[in-house]
Amino acid sequence: MLRRGLLSCLSRVGVALVLVCCSLSLLYVITCSPHTDDPLSGPLLPRPGPLGSPVGHGPLSGAPLGPPGGQGSYQALLQEREEQHRQHISSLKKQIAQLKEALQERGERVKGSPEKAGDRGVGTGTIEERSHTDLQDFLRSQLSRAEVHSGVRLPSEYSVVPFESFTLQRVYQLEMGLTRHPEEKPVRKDRRDEISEVLESALQTLNTPNLSRDRVASKVYSTADFIEGIARTEKDKGTLYDLSFRGEQPQQFRRLVLFRPFGPLMKVSDERVQTQNTIINIILPLSHRADKFRHFMHNFREVCIKQDRRVHLTVVYFGRDQMNDIKGMLENTSRELNFRNFTLIQLNEEFSRGRGLDVGARAWKGGNVLLFFCDVDIIFTSDFLNTCRLNTQPGKKVFYPVLFSQYNPAVIYGSREHVPPIEQQLVIKKDTGFWRDFGFGMTCQYRSDFINIGGFDVDIKGWGGEDVHLYRKYLHSNLLVIRAPSRGLFHLWHEKHCADELPPDQYKMCMQSKAMNEASHGQLGMLLFRHEIEAHLRKQKQRGASKKA
Repeated sequence: MLRRGLLSCLSRVGVALVLVCCSLSLLYVITCSPHTDDPLSGPLLPRPGPLGSPVGHGPLSGAPLGPPGGQGSYQALLQEREEQHRQHISSLKKQIAQLKEALQERGERVKGSPEKAGDRGVGTGTIEERSHTDLQDFLRSQLSRAEVHSGVRLPSEYSVVPFESFTLQRVYQLEMGLTRHPEEKPVRKDRRDEISEVLESALQTLNTPNLSRDRVASKVYSTADFIEGIARTEKDKGTLYDLSFRGEQPQQFRRLVLFRPFGPLMKVSDERVQTQNTIINIILPLSHRADKFRHFMHNFREVCIKQDRRVHLTVVYFGRDQMNDIKGMLENTSRELNFRNFTLIQLNEEFSRGRGLDVGARAWKGGNVLLFFCDVDIIFTSDFLNTCRLNTQPGKKVFYPVLFSQYNPAVIYGSREHVPPIEQQLVIKKDTGFWRDFGFGMTCQYRSDFINIGGFDVDIKGWGGEDVHLYRKYLHSNLLVIRAPSRGLFHLWHEKHCADELPPDQYKMCMQSKAMNEASHGQLGMLLFRHEIEAHLRKQKQRGASKKA
């Protein structure tokens, strides 16, 4: 009986202990598990702490979760991260498929030569390894052959492969033809997918911690930080992408260069570019044209002084007429806006654009400076100044932007009475202007490169020729020449006068430029056939009147 009572007591105690353990386990699960129904919750996703502050886990450490206790913002973040992961997985699958296809092709080539493989004693596993090695060697050879790290010597300006510039919504292209537009909007789906893939790869690179450089990531980059990019394709090598992003601090940028050797993207470089101390010396040769200079100074005040202030203006004036007017405008601007970064040089000789630019560039004594060769008919934005800084590098790169040249406003808008203000005319459309891909006068380059290349040919007088001569010098050097459309650089229309004193070749160039500047192909056709159009309208009226009679 004693033994039976002892066994009964022990069984009751065991059951009680089991119930207590189950209760404690259930209580632990209820109190400690994350309160979310999202199946994506796990150790890689951040959880709100007890006061709503984010607690980082894994690669998302430091990502903001919105206001404290905001369940909606937390769910939105989860959905956003899920979409990013899906896009990244899709991109990786595409690259894996491309690699598999390339490896399979290489493997079949090797298997097609069994005698050679047998002589060398190559097995199946070795063939796959060698195929992978051959593919990597091929990709590296494409990168080394392409014009990425340094420029290559080119015989003439016609050998240059130009860049296309793009933003998130637009692609600015040079090869327009008669039916294409200078800007592509909306962007075609294939181009849109291409840009999305490139940006996705760039953002992944920028947001991946680099332990050798950054201990803690100071910023999470997104598409909102993307400024613009340039790209060009060498058909026998691959496609180069040069992307610019806003950096962690004002006036700081991140430049990312990617290369696609007709296969997966390869990172070429990743660097921080500091531009807050990069002064641009704008060199402006001038003779007479005080009224045009007044318009130029209005744009200079609004963009260079009020927005940028990291510029210096050097005016090289030829002759004495209107010299006091030019000097007075500079002094008024200096006094009203407290801006003294001006230099006025007077030359008592015949006007020569190349001579004026050469004198202005050599007059700077403050060390190596970024030069922007400009004309009085040019309008530019603050974004262009940043583009000028980002696309030049002493000893490595010079920038030759392709500006958008305005047609005759009287033709575009029907009459001079309907022409809007200049600010409203700066629209990049097919009927308002064209990319001046034959002009090389506006350029950004460092003074050291300009001096080392030999500067302008000062023997060239009058209009044209000196810019092409300098451009060819750079093409014959080892410097990388960046040639791309610039959405922030405009040439205002003005009537051209080709002097009889010009040599025949320069006079022909001047007349060709005059014809190109007047109107688009369709608008010129309407002007050419206006008499036939008017005659057709008269006949239609006469037929209508005879029917009524």
